[in-house]
Amino acid sequence: MKYIVLLCDGMADTPCAALDNRTPMEAADKPCMDRLARRAEVGMVRTVQEGMSPGSDVANLTVMGYDTRECYTGRSPLEAANIGVELAEDDVAFRCNLVTLSPEEDYPHKRLTDYCAGDIHTAQAAPLVQRLQSAFGGGEFDFYTGTAYRHCLVWHHGKTALGRVTPPHDITGQVIGPYLPLHPDASLLLRMMEQSVELLKDQPAANAIWLWGQGSRPRLQNFRERTGKKGSVISAVDLIKGIGKLSGMRVCDVPGATGYIDTNYEGKRDAAIRELRDGQDFVYIHVEAPDECGHRGETDNKVKAIEDIDRRVLSPLLEELEKMGDYHLLILPDHPTPLAIRTHSAEPVPYLLYRSENAADSGIRCFTEEAVRSTGRFVEEGRTLIGRLWK
Repeated sequence: MKYIVLLCDGMADTPCAALDNRTPMEAADKPCMDRLARRAEVGMVRTVQEGMSPGSDVANLTVMGYDTRECYTGRSPLEAANIGVELAEDDVAFRCNLVTLSPEEDYPHKRLTDYCAGDIHTAQAAPLVQRLQSAFGGGEFDFYTGTAYRHCLVWHHGKTALGRVTPPHDITGQVIGPYLPLHPDASLLLRMMEQSVELLKDQPAANAIWLWGQGSRPRLQNFRERTGKKGSVISAVDLIKGIGKLSGMRVCDVPGATGYIDTNYEGKRDAAIRELRDGQDFVYIHVEAPDECGHRGETDNKVKAIEDIDRRVLSPLLEELEKMGDYHLLILPDHPTPLAIRTHSAEPVPYLLYRSENAADSGIRCFTEEAVRSTGRFVEEGRTLIGRLWK
């Protein structure tokens, strides 16, 4: 038996006027997902526990079966694990976004115009991170290169209780003043953020940094010890790959996997097939593109991302799975990323769980938020959903 999760990050949404009051899932031509939904267990699942922030960190840990109230220490430590940063007990890791700020002279009056610095590539970003390290690092702080616009700051002997620290993708287009970290213990962080403007002033897009997502060293129970399954993770983003490494799963690097709509869909699919043929019981295929399109407010691209997943990942994957024998396949988003608000929300998300040896009429014709909601099936404790995959 083979087990697969196809995680379509941020795919769920709300009705959109530009799509004739449909959601992207309703507007997308996705025949494979719809066909599976007719013969699958379908329902809604809560992936973000009450009181927790609806980030991809919390939601993906939940989908993998972890209790985030017990194991979650922050986002950046998970990303740090993938780029080889070993955190000491009293280290605090921060996500360091390269961002674009508007040209107003007074720092608090600037607007955050782009949370991803014009889709900067890692090769372009690496020397900028080194510049940050040369200016601010080597003592209390150290900077590490991650992927694209996503990098890491480690604060040695640092603090995590810093009040509100806002993700930059939540404030695109807004004046940054109300969202700056103003807690007294964050004064050194705020100073670096402000001084980065002068340090990076020769950059047209990556002209500042934004620090957020802090946390201490995490501890995740080994995935195989917990489930009895040998697992692999396939993703473009450090966060998901870091979860894979910390949980003892095999992490696959796919050339050309970007986390956006131009990602290497075929490469992810082929990596999953190789892992299953190589004896792995379980693969977690994470596709970031719908989420990025949601953050950017790109309606057509979000629809296209869902169609690309269906056509370029799911359809050929199903053909290969049929040759391997019986399989269980779980498809879902981790959280909604509604185009209307361009950030994450905590509402439950639709899932389909297809069991090749036990397909049964679900009563719905397509895999959409409203169709799945109409079944009345609801999984309150999202971390238990993966247990249904094994059954």
